[in-house]
Amino acid sequence: MAQVTGNEKSVFRSIDWWTILIYITLLVFGWISVCGASYTMGDDTNIFSLSTRSGMQIVWIGTSLVLGLVLLLLDDQYYEMFAYVLFGFFLLLLFATIFNPHSIKGSRSWLVMGPVRVQPAEFAKFATSLALAKFISKYGYDIHNWKDFLKTLAIIFTPMLFIVMQRETGSALVYLSFFLMLYREGMTGSVLFTAVSLVVYFVVGIRYADPLLLGTPTPIGKFFVYFLIQVSSAVMIGVYTRQWREAMQVLGVCVAVTVISLLFSLCVIPFNMVWIQLSVCILLIVYLLWRMFESRIRNYMWIAVFAMGSIAFFHMADYALNNVLEDHQRTRINVLLGMEEDLKGAGYNVHQSEIAIGSGGLLGKGFLNGTQTKLKYVPEQDTDFIFCTVGEEEGFVGAAGVLVLFLILILRLIHVAERQPTRFGRVYGYCVLSIFLFHVFINVGMVLGLTPVIGIPLPFFSYGGSSLWGFTFLLFIFLRIDAGRNRQID
Repeated sequence: MAQVTGNEKSVFRSIDWWTILIYITLLVFGWISVCGASYTMGDDTNIFSLSTRSGMQIVWIGTSLVLGLVLLLLDDQYYEMFAYVLFGFFLLLLFATIFNPHSIKGSRSWLVMGPVRVQPAEFAKFATSLALAKFISKYGYDIHNWKDFLKTLAIIFTPMLFIVMQRETGSALVYLSFFLMLYREGMTGSVLFTAVSLVVYFVVGIRYADPLLLGTPTPIGKFFVYFLIQVSSAVMIGVYTRQWREAMQVLGVCVAVTVISLLFSLCVIPFNMVWIQLSVCILLIVYLLWRMFESRIRNYMWIAVFAMGSIAFFHMADYALNNVLEDHQRTRINVLLGMEEDLKGAGYNVHQSEIAIGSGGLLGKGFLNGTQTKLKYVPEQDTDFIFCTVGEEEGFVGAAGVLVLFLILILRLIHVAERQPTRFGRVYGYCVLSIFLFHVFINVGMVLGLTPVIGIPLPFFSYGGSSLWGFTFLLFIFLRIDAGRNRQID
């Protein structure tokens, strides 16, 4: 039986102190930002008072540091041993939260226990990460085995489903970041390519659904989506079957049909070319299936499935946008895509945050001197939109400095994940950095008007105990796993 020798370094000698330093630095800057965001102009209340959000944030920071210390003192083997137990516990908690009678801002994701409010979705992230790490690190796991892959997806999508049922879509979308970890663990790049393609289809198809192409009765959105499906399928033929000559021939036929139909519509009889493009897509799918049976190369079938799925997704997305989503959700998407302004409604938060950031200039207005934030023009400015406080008070230099800190953290996490001697440690590490990357990218993006407003916090900056504790659990469990990397097993 394997035994641990006495050569194992102590936790505090093996811990990655650089990551701890970055963590503490982010906590300090985060607290300063909470002070600036929650301070009201003319208010003489002490910022350290527990009656203020800045004072309460000190409590959350202090308890987070204690939690971090406790997590470091536990044996790192416990995290792998109890991974499924923790995952099951939080699944039950997420399911129970669906029936929570307390609704906060339309969401049932909070458990209210007297003066304390806890959001289980924030803690389920580390439990899901541990469960994924344990499952993927099991003996014989193969991500290309469809049974293993489906079970992996079940671990990811089950908590997502429960969180969506709590009406907390933003927190649910964070779980999609686990696909970055799956890509590191060998998932084919076609999955990420498909995901990016679907986003492009949605944006192009919805954004340009009404404008017509060069005066013809052809909607630009549908026309280019079908054409992109043709081009993507042709490229995939070359990449996944190595038949580049055939790929160029298929692409040539698609381009030729598109050009001829466009010239005919412009010069002879104007008509809706969408039907021509859809017909070409259908013929392309039939051709791919025929080539699969003829050559016995299964990749032709998967390319055909990609084309069929792309067409189905585009039509379902269009239907969902216009018939399933609620008015405020549809308005948010339209504002993001530039189809509406609605500066007094769905676009108000983003518009005010952009004003706040822009008014900060190069060096900012100084601590507690931001007028947009002090006069409460920006809703949720100490939680989801706290980055606008950084931009207003610290300016471009301060905002860039915060982003550089997060970049250093992400790069450090990649370095630490790659040095793990076990697959369990590496998978968990990439789960952690994927979650951090998603939160930073989406949160900063929505404050700048570049991504949808889905209401997720900025790690270590946004006010609140649940998010701060959740990120602390994620990070310090990984640091404890990493601290045990030097264990020598005979």
